[in-house]
Amino acid sequence: MLKLIKTTSRKAGLPPGSPVFIGEKVTEKFGLDMVDYDAENISLSTPVRLDEFRLLKQTPSNTWISAHGLHEAEAVNRFCLGFGLHPLTIEDILHTGQRPKIDHYDDYLFLVINLIHYDDTTREMSMEQISFVLGPSYLISFHEKNDDIFDDVLARLQTNKGRIRKMGVDYLLYSLLDRVVDNFFSVLEKIGEEVEDLEEELIADPSPETLQSIHTLKREMILLRKSVWPLREVISGLQRDETVFMGEAIRVYLKDLYDHTIQVLDTVETFRDIISGMIDIYLSSVSNRMNEVMKVLTIFAVIFIPLTFIAGLYGMNFNTSQSPFNMPELNWYFGYPFALSLMAATTLSMLIYFKKKKWF
Repeated sequence: MLKLIKTTSRKAGLPPGSPVFIGEKVTEKFGLDMVDYDAENISLSTPVRLDEFRLLKQTPSNTWISAHGLHEAEAVNRFCLGFGLHPLTIEDILHTGQRPKIDHYDDYLFLVINLIHYDDTTREMSMEQISFVLGPSYLISFHEKNDDIFDDVLARLQTNKGRIRKMGVDYLLYSLLDRVVDNFFSVLEKIGEEVEDLEEELIADPSPETLQSIHTLKREMILLRKSVWPLREVISGLQRDETVFMGEAIRVYLKDLYDHTIQVLDTVETFRDIISGMIDIYLSSVSNRMNEVMKVLTIFAVIFIPLTFIAGLYGMNFNTSQSPFNMPELNWYFGYPFALSLMAATTLSMLIYFKKKKWF
């Protein structure tokens, strides 16, 4: 089951800015990967020594540091302090239940976004928080776990494809955000296939498991909307940003990214409407199946009512010797075959009538 709200009980009572990790421990060790690049050269190093952090801020080249394993709060805090990050920034990095947002500081921009993972095998979704710290010539990304979501961007840096090496770290930030938005499209495509399968199942053979699947999809749409809606505000905030961290040349790319985010949000809203309608379809399908069962039972009951009447009538056993009106049929030579024929004719005539009425 999806957990939409992460607990904050471990931080209750602590002062603001306390470096306490809140979230699921998804990796065992805090790790760092660094990419230092410019238009001509690029170098990768793993791991980065803690004593190099302050020197990196003064290098003329662009630097991207990827940090993962946030549950080691002490190591994360030491790393962040090496870059002079504000205690509230460190707190937000470690609290992985943050709403996507953008904060402005004197020396850097701080962003929080949510990344959605979709398991093709179990068809389950999970959410990971990714935080970014954007400085004049460096970008730091903080991940809950060491995943491959940004491998495509790293490959573009290594192969020098496009303009990514020729532009600053603001364009690198755009590229990473664009990869996150593309991931939303991939997730929605898979959810679309799941929705189509459920629609076919709803019409053909709905079951209680179908209703459970609809409920799960509905919760997933809530999770997606919770991630995408504030992301739109983050990208809009970057477009309007007038600090030195976001260059004028990057705004046209951010506008395009904003449009993609709106498209994702529209798709999420469409799926929400479809899934909400699925519940009505499910209830209608179950009701129709119940009506079919009741119709069959009613037809059988209606057929047996006259048969029961005939059997009951001739089962009263009046003494025919006392009166000629006391069921003379009981003394007929073909009385029993006559009664059976009467029952058969009654049944057949009723079936023909039901068929003409298209009741079955």
